[in-house]
Amino acid sequence: MSDVLIPGGRDVRGTLAEPIDDPDAIVVAAPPHPQHSGSRSDPRLTAVAESLRESDIACLRFDYGAWDEGYGEREDVRNAVRWAREEYGRGDGTADGDDRPVGVFGYSFGASLALLAAADVDPDAVAALAPTARLADDLDAVDALESLELPVCVLYGERDETVDWEPVVDRARERGDAVTALAGDHFFLGTHGDIGDEVAGFFEKALLESA
Repeated sequence: MSDVLIPGGRDVRGTLAEPIDDPDAIVVAAPPHPQHSGSRSDPRLTAVAESLRESDIACLRFDYGAWDEGYGEREDVRNAVRWAREEYGRGDGTADGDDRPVGVFGYSFGASLALLAAADVDPDAVAALAPTARLADDLDAVDALESLELPVCVLYGERDETVDWEPVVDRARERGDAVTALAGDHFFLGTHGDIGDEVAGFFEKALLESA
């Protein structure tokens, strides 16, 4: 693993985990709410990163910059995707064969931001675990989901009473996106490995099989 400083004007630092061999793709992982101990060390993010490594996909987990009511944090996700695209190819206009797809994953607050950022920076796929429908009037994850034309996976806890995930799940189902119900509440205790496997399986199909 290596440390990464994400360009963009805010102090955003990340940890890059890569497989033993050259990765075939990269996924940016956005943590939960930073004011509720959310960080790149979140066990759901680390479980996803480990499963991705086993699938030959790199994973960049990062910490947000200074708290900015969701707006600066959305830009942090955008900048992390831009960094990943620049470092790994796809969209940089080169033809050197280093043209690897970029995905975005987020959990809780980070899941909503993943959908919001994806609407702007156009990754190759996005997976959202326990997203809440709205962070602010103009930070609406359902509206962002509506605009996406890429593979989407929404995962939620069947007993989750912490966030308002239902509007996101309902719209994802209407769109025909992948939707996965998981046993557990918002914190998914004891099922982090299952989450890692589900998310990695989605990105294998969305990023590698379609590449």
